[in-house]
Amino acid sequence: MAMTAAAGAAVTVPLGVLLRREVTSERMERPDVLCGEAARSRKGEDFTLLLAEAGERVAGDPSTSFSVFALFDGHNGSGAAMYAKKNLLNNLLRAIPSGLSRDEWLAVLPRALVAAFVKTDKDFQAVAETSGTTVTFVVIDEWVVTVASVGDSRCILESADGSLYHLSADHRFDSNQDEVQRVTACGSKVGKLNLVGGPEVGPLRCWPGGLCLSRSIGDMDVGECIIPVPHVKQVKLSNAGGRIIIASDGVWDDLTFEMALECSRGFPSDIAANRIVNEAIQPRGLRDDTTCIVVDILPPEKLAPSPPTKRQGKIVFNNMFRRKHTDVSFILDRGYAEPDEVEEIFDDGSAMLSKRLAAGYALQSMFEPFSCAVCQVQLKAGQGISVHSNPLQHEKLQGWQGPFLCQSCNEKKDAIEGKRPPRDS
Repeated sequence: MAMTAAAGAAVTVPLGVLLRREVTSERMERPDVLCGEAARSRKGEDFTLLLAEAGERVAGDPSTSFSVFALFDGHNGSGAAMYAKKNLLNNLLRAIPSGLSRDEWLAVLPRALVAAFVKTDKDFQAVAETSGTTVTFVVIDEWVVTVASVGDSRCILESADGSLYHLSADHRFDSNQDEVQRVTACGSKVGKLNLVGGPEVGPLRCWPGGLCLSRSIGDMDVGECIIPVPHVKQVKLSNAGGRIIIASDGVWDDLTFEMALECSRGFPSDIAANRIVNEAIQPRGLRDDTTCIVVDILPPEKLAPSPPTKRQGKIVFNNMFRRKHTDVSFILDRGYAEPDEVEEIFDDGSAMLSKRLAAGYALQSMFEPFSCAVCQVQLKAGQGISVHSNPLQHEKLQGWQGPFLCQSCNEKKDAIEGKRPPRDS
């Protein structure tokens, strides 16, 4: 039995129903993916990427297409945001081996996103610009949604029954004590701005640099404790669909998640995005770049979302996803209706790059065997550096010593994991 996302009492679902959904998943029709965007600019540092057909898992087969929607909220200039918008998707596609089945493609996607974020950051810092950017990057393949995020732009999901799910992490120091501890352990200081002769003011910041975020792309002037390793969450929606809202901090500084959903519910995605932005700037005016993307994942031919039919549209925050079941013995219960569920497939926000590149991917086929797992540069035999602290032991357990990194990406890994002194020391 499994517990569904619900308010009040727990609702159990027969295991047979859950497994029947797995068996028939390949026969589920592809959803319609509709997108709307709205933005009000003050600094000109917010950028978006909206691709309903971003690529195909199998080249030349339109039935394998996937969508990408991303938000880049720049700071200290627009260079990093523009660079990430231009290069991140290409770096992601390069990190995914060819010839994978759909299940393998989805399984390797979280690892590939980590590699793409790190490569994008590494390449941009080589340009020697000091700007930085948050990134919230959403990949939609049929009913599976994968979100990678650094910074404080947030992504939420409202399922068809009105339940609210967080799909991104908040990397503001004020909101994430774990990140405060990680950054201070790396040798940086975290504290508020200290005015001479006066009290400390403003949000918690990392010093040197004064950045209030613990993760971003760029920001080479604030030290290597600020890292580009993203939080990644992957979920599977039921065929009832749902609505995704991606917005910059210009929205979330003035609206709660519930407020954003309430003011936009029942409207098409483009109108919904405008309503959210207008609602956000109404109390205090336009104080920052304020951008919102609304994506509706709908059953085929359902061209507009309906208000949630259960619980009269009341929002229920749900941080407990149903985990995927592996038990294959069941008795089919044909009289039980499939609930509207959101199933968690993957969730990892670890800052340890070696763990993120290797965890869950023991099969050598998930990697290009003679290339760096981050930058994809070709490696000669014996040239690669294993991400594992004990490669020989790993080979005994898993059959190979990889994945491998080139010299410069291994140095990047050591810097991210606090294994070498910061640049300024």
